[in-house]
Amino acid sequence: MHKSIITFICGVLFFSAFAKAQSPLQEGPFNQLIIRGVTLINGNGAPPISPVDIVVEGNKITEIKVVGYPGVAINEAKRPKLRAGGKELDANGMYLLPGFVDCHVHIGGEAQGADPDYVFKLWMAHGVTTVREVSGRSRDFTLDLKKKSKNNSIIAPRIISHTGFGQGSKETITTAQQARAWVQNNSKNGSDGIKFFGAPPEVMQAALEENKKLGLTSSMHHAQMSVARWNVLNSARAGLTSMEHWYGLPEALFENTTVQNYPLDYNYNNEQHRFGEAGRLWAQAAKPGSEKWNTVMEELIALDFTLDPTFNIYEASRDLMRARRAEWHEDYTLPSLWRFYQPSKISHGSYWHFWGTEEEVHWKNNYRMWMAFVNEYKNRGGRVTVGTDSGFIFQLYGFAYPRELELLREAGFHPLEVIRAATLNGAELLNMDDQVGSVEVNKLADFVIVEENPLQNLKVLYGTGAIKLTDDNEVVRVGGVKYTIKDGIIYDAKELLRDVKSQVDKAKKEENFTLKQPGVND
Repeated sequence: MHKSIITFICGVLFFSAFAKAQSPLQEGPFNQLIIRGVTLINGNGAPPISPVDIVVEGNKITEIKVVGYPGVAINEAKRPKLRAGGKELDANGMYLLPGFVDCHVHIGGEAQGADPDYVFKLWMAHGVTTVREVSGRSRDFTLDLKKKSKNNSIIAPRIISHTGFGQGSKETITTAQQARAWVQNNSKNGSDGIKFFGAPPEVMQAALEENKKLGLTSSMHHAQMSVARWNVLNSARAGLTSMEHWYGLPEALFENTTVQNYPLDYNYNNEQHRFGEAGRLWAQAAKPGSEKWNTVMEELIALDFTLDPTFNIYEASRDLMRARRAEWHEDYTLPSLWRFYQPSKISHGSYWHFWGTEEEVHWKNNYRMWMAFVNEYKNRGGRVTVGTDSGFIFQLYGFAYPRELELLREAGFHPLEVIRAATLNGAELLNMDDQVGSVEVNKLADFVIVEENPLQNLKVLYGTGAIKLTDDNEVVRVGGVKYTIKDGIIYDAKELLRDVKSQVDKAKKEENFTLKQPGVND
């Protein structure tokens, strides 16, 4: 090749790399990155420690060094040395955590009008660096995004894909043979696992056995249409990795019945019936501390079964006004997504046909028992993870994540246990704890950096920050993730949010849209 052409190509490649590195949204990766003087809150339950220098080379952590003591000047000679071409990030006074893992996501949706770029930036702006999509638009759609994320050609968390059981099949799966064949094909096509909703017992048994034999993971929403014959215990015994939400668990705790006490005019296709009666389900289960309660819990723990509760996604059921009046809707919720949230007989989760005090009271009681089980499960050694399922029921991508952390805290988790659920526990569930989930040498450089202490106030993790009154009697906002680092690439979390806001502003202008509360027409 002619020398001048080679020179031109090299110049173009250098300019492209330089332009990417100088993007206001991201910077890096670097041959060496040193994060200086940070307070480390690891994902393993250990207490915070500072000051710490963390050295990253490319996308791997190569050194973690405690470089001094609080209130004592650091001896610069004993700190890791920056090489030529390296990057220093002054994080003195800041807090660093492992990148967050969201174990229950959907990458937008056509009904919501939310495209991947919008969703990914909201997640990354809140420190979420790894997600497990549990049934999406299609297997190929998700796997294409997974590949692009792995190559860092898009701004996105790393993606684990659970294909919805039967998705892409030309015929309904009704036999064990069909189930095994579909599972084998799903594995062959590159999926990481399967998301189940329910099927006849013989189909579930065959699919879970085959999936486990292939070394893949699985998740399940035990939908009411199949749960009477196949609850959480059946799934766990057959090899299910994690249960989503809580459906199937109260049914496993029934003592005097085998089916939920449905009203005789119940219709599952009526969203208010579906969610209204769901709020009465835990009251029909065995009581905390009972023999049945203990027996079910002990067996699930013995099977190394994971609970992924997604508390946040049902929170509107116990306080609708709180969910729909969340302050971030004005700036960050797309018009199409806001319309999807409105009361509807068609849209999933839009069950506000005539939602009232009675429904909310039942749901508050529901939460008390649900949270009691989850907290006790954790205390006995069971694994609990963080999942959001956002994009439904007034829960916005990204912003739902700190809310889920707050709800784990409400359930009784110590803040350090909350962080472990959000990081190392999620990594263990995904069989990725050798790569992510805690800050350790040789693991991937996935971090969340925030200027306020999230252990003292989890609200500082919201993109809108936390309200604080200063010593001068001035009301300010503090917090919000400052940097999200994935694969050694530094993302400016606040710039990501500005980009999302500009997308929302553009959509509002094009549609002449003003956000209004349901039923308000003027």
